Amino acid sequence: MTATTQDSDDLAYDVFAKACPSRGTLEHVTGRWGGLTLGALYEGSLRFNELRRRVDGVSEKMLSQTLHALERDGLVHREAQPTNPPRVDYQLTDLGRQVAERLLALIHCVEGAMDDVLAARVRYDETRGAL
Repeated sequence: MTATTQDSDDLAYDVFAKACPSRGTLEHVTGRWGGLTLGALYEGSLRFNELRRRVDGVSEKMLSQTLHALERDGLVHREAQPTNPPRVDYQLTDLGRQVAERLLALIHCVEGAMDDVLAARVRYDETRGAL
């Protein structure tokens, strides 16, 4: 029986188990560049350099590795156009879109709480500095 046919309380996969394959996918999705890449692609199909500009700070190598991992996990679709020069577009799959929606909810939550986060950092630093 697969995880999709079982009740959500009794999943076949357990990300907390060391050998569970879901752990690798979770790392790809929640890693520094994976989450940002999925969030950027939620806006629509992008070419490699457009995506690199949108995900400010990512190197060409890291973006390439991230896209390969997300494509392998079935979250991103890569479409190469037979043109000269070659054109490659990236877009989310249906599964990638579902994951990106949840990530964007988390991103918006964090962005909306940044005043509180920054205030907490100041309090923490003041307390630690006073020791």
